[in-house]
Amino acid sequence: MITELKYSNTNTYLIKGNDGYILFDTDWAGTFLLFCKELGEKEIRAQDIKYLFISHFHPDHMGIAQEIADLGITIVVVDVQEAFIHSSDSVFAKDKRKKFKPIDDSKVQLITIAESRDFLRKIGVDGEILYTPGHSDDSISLWLDEGVLLVGDLNPLYELEMHKGTQIAKSWELLLERNPKKIYYGHAKAAVMDASTDYDMDDENKRIVQNGNSIIRIGTKRTDKNKTDKGITDKEQKERYALVKRIMKYIDRGYPIDKIQKKTKSDRGFIEDVTRMYLTHQNVSVQGILDRIEIKNR
Repeated sequence: MITELKYSNTNTYLIKGNDGYILFDTDWAGTFLLFCKELGEKEIRAQDIKYLFISHFHPDHMGIAQEIADLGITIVVVDVQEAFIHSSDSVFAKDKRKKFKPIDDSKVQLITIAESRDFLRKIGVDGEILYTPGHSDDSISLWLDEGVLLVGDLNPLYELEMHKGTQIAKSWELLLERNPKKIYYGHAKAAVMDASTDYDMDDENKRIVQNGNSIIRIGTKRTDKNKTDKGITDKEQKERYALVKRIMKYIDRGYPIDKIQKKTKSDRGFIEDVTRMYLTHQNVSVQGILDRIEIKNR
């Protein structure tokens, strides 16, 4: 069973085993109290969480890892991630507004990719950790044998066409060979896969992905019943550009989506798209975000 915890800008997940939970990812520094509140609302006790895995060590995925570890939860680091544990420390050091505790290396449990299946089995979870670089060199994904993938910030499938020939595409090829039924992202809505067709990176018969109210066929244009064929004026383009710029500024300040929506009075779905694009694409520009949103909504 998977429980989604959404208490700031990052989707984090609890995977229930026979002997407790695994937590997959955390959020920004400064969100620890929100994390505790979210657990309470889900009626889950912190002491029932045994391990924390982090998909990659960017600020929005590891910000409260040590505070969570202080509750008695073990941070598990895979060997391919060891050199990146403190890669975000300098980011938080520049922002004195955010309370941040660096990870205590002496308390970390280090395992290899090859050991991950036996490790997960200890608490009754059937699955394994897979190395899926592309978004970052330390990115991992969690595969559950029931057909579920948790991929952190690996670029969503609807962007795959623009990443052909890259490491991102190679990581997706590895994952899609397992024929997943559902994919959970770090910042996008979960994708439900249509099991009626096989996925082939070079085949025109692409797998269909259900995401929210829209149907996406990878490699083709997206059909979205909410999208019209009308263009937008220069004025509307400028307004949208300015809005994205404001949203990015609020994200930098660590504002959750609810607060950004209140300040901008804009569509929540649009804010979620901007947030995901900004947090998952290093050094992306305002126009780069707008271009990616256009690709998503084709």
